[in-house]
Order: sequence, then C-alpha cells, then structure tokens
Amino acid sequence: MLGLYSYEILNHYSRSVLFFMRKYLHRSILCEVAMQIKSVFMFVSMLLLNGCSVKVPHDITPVKHFELSRYLGEWYEVARIDNRFEKGLSKVSANYSLRNDGGVKVVNRGWDSQGKKWKESIGKAYFVESSDIGALKVSFFGPFYGGYNIIKLDDDYQYSLVVGPNKDYLWVLSRTPTMPPELLDEYLSFASANGFDRQRVLIFQ
Repeated sequence: MLGLYSYEILNHYSRSVLFFMRKYLHRSILCEVAMQIKSVFMFVSMLLLNGCSVKVPHDITPVKHFELSRYLGEWYEVARIDNRFEKGLSKVSANYSLRNDGGVKVVNRGWDSQGKKWKESIGKAYFVESSDIGALKVSFFGPFYGGYNIIKLDDDYQYSLVVGPNKDYLWVLSRTPTMPPELLDEYLSFASANGFDRQRVLIFQ
C-alpha cells in the first residue's frame, strides 16, 4: 500500500550522480563537489521530511475503539485511487504483524504485470495518537513516514477503508481477494460522501 517501492527513485538518482562524478570530474575537485552535493542532499531531505505528512485529511475522522490485535494478519487490496508507487501493480496484499518495539511490521506484495514478477516491500508502522484510534504512520524508507488512516471498519474486522494524508490516497481492503459488490459500493459511497473522487478509484475484483 502506502510507500510501496518509492525508495527506488532515490536509489536511481544516487547512482546517476556517482556515474557523472566519476566520468566527467577531475579528482582535484571531486571533494569540493561531493561536499556541495552533500549539502544539497541534506536540504532536499529536509524538504522531503516536511512533505511526508502523517496528518489526517481535513474533515476526516479515524475510527475510534480500534483494536490492533484484531486488525493484524492478511489483507487484500480490492480498490484504490491509483498512485505512482503502485502503478501497474495488481493482486496487492498487505500483511500486518507485531514488532518487538511495539510497532507493526508491514509486508506489502503486488504483481507487476509488465515485469512479470512479484514485488515486495517491508515497512513499519506506529500509532500517531493512542492505540485505540485508527491513525498510524507508515515508513518503507528510513525516517520518511506517510499517513495510514482507517476511516471505516466493520465490526468483524473483515473490511477496511484506509486513506493517506490527503484525498489523493485511498484503499479498500478485505480479508479475502473479493468482497460483496453491495459492501464495496457502501464503502466507496462513504468515501465519496467524505470528499474522495470515486471516478478515480480502480477496482480489482
């Protein structure tokens, strides 16, 4: 889900910079350039940290009386608003389990139809507020976190509506790869009533 494979962009950028330095720059100025690049990288990192928001979208309230123990386990992505880090992926699933530090281990998996292979990303999540409120922050890359806000959840913990820090991120999750059409419509209607664009939602069942 949120943050899946986004670190690949930073890896590609780093390799490109190193290639340029080794091929085109004289050794006498490598150190000076390296220091300048380090300063720029630190500045960009600060911008990224400021941009990685764990806030809840305006007018949206995470579920209360949340029980993490009941939420753990396997979930399947039934629908989503598409995003760059899940582009081209289908059959996406997420597995949540407890970490030793009290957080949640997140294992996301999806089928890359173009590359004809499975992709997997491992991250961690922590509660933003108290553990009985369904607002968490999730990281798949170092100190960078994104919001994971559960805004609709059935009593049996079988279906979940998750949104990110703004209304460009939305996922409908189910304990099974499919969910009854009338229930899916209920969840999407709830999202629409809260300002999410239903026309942007991709359905995977």
